[in-house]
Amino acid sequence: MRKHSHSQKVRIEHHQQKNNRMNNLNLKRNGLFFCLALAILFASCSKKMAFTNSGIAPAAKGWVKIKKGKNKNYHIEVSVINLAPSENLVPAKKTYVVWMTKGDNETLNIGQLKSSTGMLSKLLKGSLTTVSPFQPARFFITAEDDGASTFPGNLYILKTY
Repeated sequence: MRKHSHSQKVRIEHHQQKNNRMNNLNLKRNGLFFCLALAILFASCSKKMAFTNSGIAPAAKGWVKIKKGKNKNYHIEVSVINLAPSENLVPAKKTYVVWMTKGDNETLNIGQLKSSTGMLSKLLKGSLTTVSPFQPARFFITAEDDGASTFPGNLYILKTY
């Protein structure tokens, strides 16, 4: 084993301490970058928007989850609760339609709300799952006589902003 003088030992210890501080700093920096990358990944992959109630169906609540897939399509999940059957509205309607507004303000009918036991269940829950190649800007739900409407009627139930 090689013997070192006192000054050499001090320099070696100083060098080791400096390396340890640099390693700790690099670990902290890498950990920070990793956490930041994860946060950006999750934020960019999935988004949840809450609906605002219009007052026509005051107990209704809902939200939309949007996730951009690897193929650049948008997976959209709409969920609502406490939404009265559309036949109970004044005037009575046949269905609830979910609309999506794209970035260029074009509005698209993306489907009707469905429940596990027909048009809304006794639990007053409804949902819609669909895919769109267009980036959504906002959503709204209207009560309609025809689920295939190409333009929304004037009974807005829930909206996102």
